[in-house]
Amino acid sequence: MNIPEEFKKPPVTLGDWIISVIVTKIPLIGFIMLIVWAVDKNTDPNKANWAKAELIVKLIGFLIVIIFIAIIGIGFFTNFADQVDWSDFD
Repeated sequence: MNIPEEFKKPPVTLGDWIISVIVTKIPLIGFIMLIVWAVDKNTDPNKANWAKAELIVKLIGFLIVIIFIAIIGIGFFTNFADQVDWSDFD
């Protein structure tokens, strides 16, 4: 019976997962490591899928923050523009 190579590898240990999670919490290095783990062919498939999922979640969170900041910014500048007496700038 032929078993695929990815099933012949031992599972990722608890210690490896803890180190991986801690590394991802380091601001810029964690993001870079997620990209490396997601695209590296030598990374365990479970860890690669986890890294891809983390990147997707981080991207969604980043987009939500950008939209939130844009909405607040538009509201602030709209309110600011309504309060300015533009005739003073003639």
